[in-house]
Amino acid sequence: MMPPVTNAPVYFGNFVVTPQVFHMTAHSFALVNIKPLLPGHVLVSPRRIVPRLADLSHVEVTDLFLTVQRVGRMVERVYNASSLNVAIQDGPDAGQSVPHLHTHLIPRQKADLDGNGGSDAIYGMLEGEEGDVGMHLLEKSGRRPKFPAVDDAQRKPRSDEEMAEEAGRLAQEMDRQHL
Repeated sequence: MMPPVTNAPVYFGNFVVTPQVFHMTAHSFALVNIKPLLPGHVLVSPRRIVPRLADLSHVEVTDLFLTVQRVGRMVERVYNASSLNVAIQDGPDAGQSVPHLHTHLIPRQKADLDGNGGSDAIYGMLEGEEGDVGMHLLEKSGRRPKFPAVDDAQRKPRSDEEMAEEAGRLAQEMDRQHL
């Protein structure tokens, strides 16, 4: 297993996610998801903890979206995707579960969700319990009681070791990625 990208603590809201981080810039970081909706589902977030896109400075917005673009190219290549969902749930009424702005990058393949209602099923997955990153992080930390799973039994929260392994692999891929 590769060492973490940084030894300094990286926070996603009030959660320490340092082992999940696979890429950092001056103002942003990318991390693997505890419970990805599809293989390669990652998050890109500003380093400064702000809840909304409008709270970022011009420099932070530029850095965030350049990071989204670069990480998106990499996950498409690594996960053999033909397309990519890029989503921001900007505030609690939009489904944001952690009050720290983050962008979901979800690599897609033709017919990958045909058994779940088609390509647009991803939006319901993001809005539902299965896409609730905050709840999954709270359950992992023991700060919220676990409720019976209502989503696909195949999608289990991943262990710290699994996430660190993927983060290490994706960090190597980011090093290979052209700017």
